[in-house]
Amino acid sequence: MKLLKKSFGILALSMAVSVATHAADTLKIGIAGPMTGTVSQYGDMQFQGTHAAIELINKAGGINGMMIEAVEYDDACDPKQAVAVANKVVNDGIKFVVGHLCSSSTQPATDVYEEEGVLAITCSTNPSITERGNQLIFRTIGLDSDQGPTAGKYILNNIKPQRVAIVHDKQQYGEGIAMSVHKVLKDAGIDIVMTEGVTPGDKDFSSLITKMKKNNVDFVYYGGYHPELGLIMRQSHATGFKPQFMGPEAVGNKEISTIAGEGAEGLLVTLPARYDLLDMNKDIVDLMKSKGQDPTGPFVWTSVAAVQTMAKVIAEVGAEDANTVADKIRGNTIDTAMGPLKWDQKGDLIGFEFGIYKWHADGTGTPL
Repeated sequence: MKLLKKSFGILALSMAVSVATHAADTLKIGIAGPMTGTVSQYGDMQFQGTHAAIELINKAGGINGMMIEAVEYDDACDPKQAVAVANKVVNDGIKFVVGHLCSSSTQPATDVYEEEGVLAITCSTNPSITERGNQLIFRTIGLDSDQGPTAGKYILNNIKPQRVAIVHDKQQYGEGIAMSVHKVLKDAGIDIVMTEGVTPGDKDFSSLITKMKKNNVDFVYYGGYHPELGLIMRQSHATGFKPQFMGPEAVGNKEISTIAGEGAEGLLVTLPARYDLLDMNKDIVDLMKSKGQDPTGPFVWTSVAAVQTMAKVIAEVGAEDANTVADKIRGNTIDTAMGPLKWDQKGDLIGFEFGIYKWHADGTGTPL
């Protein structure tokens, strides 16, 4: 009987060592973003970029021999679902997350992560996300407080509109970026004749268009995502109302051209640089194209850079403690697919710049 107990003890110890070894050989990184919902196209960019970065790191031997495993979570760009996702990430024992994507989801989710010791690198742009003193949140994109002035400066110097409408979707991201542009234009003395909010999911914008026509609007800045702006531009074009439209990075994608048709021609968009055109990123571009994926999207590269940042720092300090990894990221410069990145004490990128693009009905954008 004693021999039998000893045999079971040896077996249990052997199994424990095997499990521990397997755990040490694998690092799970969560990807949290919209897999479903009206902005899932941006989630596609995020998930595909993350997977591409992980695949190439694993092919090169992983992180000091430790393979990365991606675990996907769908927050549908919904704040309540994002909190549920964050709690699931914690319960799954994951310490590192690429996400979330929508600012309204990122803010509540990262409150959970901060309390539970999970590091997140996001491509959300609302400034308030990093103004709460959290130590475990970083970005791989600029802020709306940078993007807004970039758009505003271009409007003032190049468009010089006479009568402006500011329209937004009443959400944290959309309203935030719209009011940032509003401030720049108002401070410069531009006549903002109307400021309107629309409801995400609405399909009929005839009353908004009628009001803009009545106010002789010649320039429209829209804060929000592409589905609503696409319909506004399509319906405006159909009535012969053709002001200059402009929006942030969340409207610059092929889908808006599908929705707006010819109404998308000439839309102005603030976007990050085209990192897919850099020679150093050829391996990732080729990998994505081999899978039938589009490597041009901005959130592809913010996600690639997020994974690369985590991997390089974890290779130096280990993956045991997210706070140690965060301390190493903060204030240091790390080479990524977006070039060398450096973060301030809040977790925001230092020196990030948005560019201005002219969008076309065929779904492409031309840098200006």
